[in-house]
Amino acid sequence: MEVNVAGALTQVIRVEEVTQVGQVRRDAVALAQASGFDEGACGRVALVATELCTNLLNHAGGGQIQLCSVAGRHGIGVELCALDHGPGFVLADCLPDGYSTGSTPGNGLGAVRRHAALLDAYSDRTGAVVLARVYADANTTPDLPYGAIRLPLHSEVVCGDAWHLAIDTQHVTVTLIDGLGHGPGAADAADAGTRVAATASGEPDALLALLHAGMTGSRGGATAVMQFDASSGQVRFAGVGNIAAALCDGDGVRGMPSHPGIVGVQFRSARPFDFPQAAGKLLVMHSDGLQTRWNLRDHAGLLSRHPRIIAAVLLRDYARGRDDACVFVMRLGGMQ
Repeated sequence: MEVNVAGALTQVIRVEEVTQVGQVRRDAVALAQASGFDEGACGRVALVATELCTNLLNHAGGGQIQLCSVAGRHGIGVELCALDHGPGFVLADCLPDGYSTGSTPGNGLGAVRRHAALLDAYSDRTGAVVLARVYADANTTPDLPYGAIRLPLHSEVVCGDAWHLAIDTQHVTVTLIDGLGHGPGAADAADAGTRVAATASGEPDALLALLHAGMTGSRGGATAVMQFDASSGQVRFAGVGNIAAALCDGDGVRGMPSHPGIVGVQFRSARPFDFPQAAGKLLVMHSDGLQTRWNLRDHAGLLSRHPRIIAAVLLRDYARGRDDACVFVMRLGGMQ
C-alpha cells in the first residue's frame, strides 16, 4: 500500500436549524461525487450526513459538521465529524435501534454505523464529538488511523497551514508547514512546501533541505518532518520553527524539539532527533494556531479514541482563534 496525499481544507458548517441539514447533505454528496463515488455510495454519504445533523438538532440543540476528504487504504473517502455542546452520551448505548435520549425513534447512530466504514465518538462535559467515514466500497475496511484538520483564519478563504502524508512499505512520513503569517502569501509558501513533499524522499533532515529550496522565494514558514520506520519502530524527527510535535501514550507526553529559523528564508541546521520504541504511540503535530499547554490525560478516555476525534477535541479546546490552524494526529504502527 502506498499513500501520497496533501491535506485538503476542512469545511465547517453550522447546523442550528433544519434547513441547514440540506446544505450539509448536498456538500457531502458533492465531495463524494468529486472523489469518484457511484450513486449507491453517494446515497450512503447522504444518509450519514442527514443522521448526524438530525442528531445534533434533536439531542444537542445544534452544533457543527466538519467535512473533508480523507485518505484510506484503497482510495479517498468522505469524513464527517459532528461537534456539539450538548449533554453527551455513551456511544454503545446509542447504537441499538430504538434507543433515544429524547422523543425520537432512536435510529440515528445505528443507521450511521450500518452505512459508514468507521464510527467513533467521545463525550465530556464540554460536549460530544461523533466521527463517521464513508468509502466508495462498502465491503472493505480501508480506514487509516490518522486524523487531521486544516482551517484558515475565520476571515480568510485560503490557509497558510498545510500537511502532507506519505506511506510506503517501510516508512510513514508526515510533513507539517505553517507559512509565515496568514492569507495568500502564507498559503503560497505552504503550497510550495507540500508540492515538494509530494515528490521528495529521504531522511527528515534531507527533506527539510529540499523543502527549504522549494520554498525559497516565498515568505517561508515553520516546517517539521516526522518519519516512522515500520521495521524498527523508531521515529526520526527534524523541525525548524515553532511546529509543536509530541509522542503520547498512557505514561505521558514526550515533546520533539525543533531548531530556530524559517524554512525558505534562513536556518542554520536541522539535525534530526531519534525516538525509539514509538510503535503504538500517538503522534500529535500542530501549528501555532493551537496552544501548546494541552495534555491528553486531562481528557479521560480520549487517548483511546480515533485520532480524528483527538484532533477535533484539541482544536475545540485549545485553538487560539487568531491564526490559521492545522493539527495532525496519527497512531503509529500498523499503517503499511
